[in-house]
Amino acid sequence: METAIALVTAVRSGLAELADPAKAPAMKAYMKSEMPYRGVPRPASRGLGKRIFAEYPLVDREIFTKAVQFLWREAEFREERYVAIDLTGYRAYSGWQDSSLLPLYDELVVTGAWWDYVDEIAIRRIGPILRAEPEVVTPVMRRWARDEDRWRRRTSVLCQIGAKAATDTGLLTHTVEANLGDQDFFLRKGIGWALREYAKTNPEWVRHFVGTHPGLSGLSKREALKHLDATL
Repeated sequence: METAIALVTAVRSGLAELADPAKAPAMKAYMKSEMPYRGVPRPASRGLGKRIFAEYPLVDREIFTKAVQFLWREAEFREERYVAIDLTGYRAYSGWQDSSLLPLYDELVVTGAWWDYVDEIAIRRIGPILRAEPEVVTPVMRRWARDEDRWRRRTSVLCQIGAKAATDTGLLTHTVEANLGDQDFFLRKGIGWALREYAKTNPEWVRHFVGTHPGLSGLSKREALKHLDATL
């Protein structure tokens, strides 16, 4: 546990050294964030994280999880949470990326509650676990598709982005249909994005899906067909 605490302390100290208070207000305003920024650009925070993660290796999954939770739960600045997400994807811990981390990612999705956190977790963390353990994760995503929390719902829609030919079209259909009537911008945009990405692999499937789902919002439909030549 001492290593996890030392890692968190180093991250906070490093971000303080990189801070640019002049940039912080604009970053906060752009992201419509209640949590303040230190004014550290993402490339700099990513670089800091990689250096510190290498300096403070975490010996097991429990300590890894605790380090992520410390960074996330006790964050005073938004950049600390960005580094927490970077830690979850650090290559040295790729062997721990399995369904046992779903409760951790669920916490980050629900408490993060904004697209800059949620999309990374949905696509780059939960998505690969879904493809590795579909029998475990698919039922969870089906439940999330109808959850009261809109960020769980967005996660269920986006989690297959990048899956290409491995996309489970049954799951994609379920998550989209479960949210067709929702007026939320982020869900409508997410639906369009997920369909647009799958259209790169199977454009005919997406054309047919859009054509047979008149309940799709205009935003979702425009996004889904954005790079397809044929019109409906």
